[in-house]
Amino acid sequence: MSYDRYVAICKPLHYGTLVDSRACATMAAAAWGAGVLSSLLHTASTFSLPLCQGNVVNQFFCEIPQILKLSCSGSYIREVVVIIFCAILFFGCFVFMVVSYVQIFLALLRMPSEQGRHKAFSTCLPHLVVVSLFLSSGFFAYLKPPSVSSKSMDLMVALVYSMVPPAVNPIIYSMRNQEVKNAVSKVINKCVSQTFSCPSFGIHDI
Repeated sequence: MSYDRYVAICKPLHYGTLVDSRACATMAAAAWGAGVLSSLLHTASTFSLPLCQGNVVNQFFCEIPQILKLSCSGSYIREVVVIIFCAILFFGCFVFMVVSYVQIFLALLRMPSEQGRHKAFSTCLPHLVVVSLFLSSGFFAYLKPPSVSSKSMDLMVALVYSMVPPAVNPIIYSMRNQEVKNAVSKVINKCVSQTFSCPSFGIHDI
C-alpha cells in the first residue's frame, strides 16, 4: 500500500506502468510468501520445543511468547533465531514503508494547491490508520514491561492486535467511498434523531 501511494502521488504519470497487474501480483505473492514462510518456521520450531511448565496456554491461540514461557530453560534458542530472522524481515519492510511516506510527505509539501494536498493525504490516511493500530497494539503486546503484564491483559491485548485490525480494515478503507460515507451519515443521523425524539421507553415499546 505504501508503494502504491508513493507511485500514485510522486510518479502519477508512470502509475499505469509501475503498478500494473503483474507488479500487484508480484507484491501480493511476496507478502503471502513471507507470511507463509514465517508461519512455517514458527510452527516447526515451537512444535519441537519440550514443555516443562505444562501444556496449558493462557491465550485463545498458541501465541509464541506464551509457548516460550512453558518451554524448558535453554531449549528455545532455535525459536529465538527464527524470531530474530522475522524481526529483520519486518524491520526491512518498516524502513521501506517509512521511506515511502517520507517521500510522499515531501511531495505533498511541494504541492501548490491546498485542496490537492488534502485530497492526496486522504488517500494515504486509511493505510496509516490501519498500520498505526496494528503496530501500536503489537508493540505493546510484545514490548510491554513484565510489571504491567497479567493474564487478562495479555489476553485482551492479543485479541486487539490479532482481530481488531483485520476487522476494521474493510470499514476504514471503504470510508473513502462517497456512497459509503453518505450511508453511514444517514444511519448516524437517524439514530441521533430517534434518541433525542424518544428519551424514554415503556414496557409496551420493547
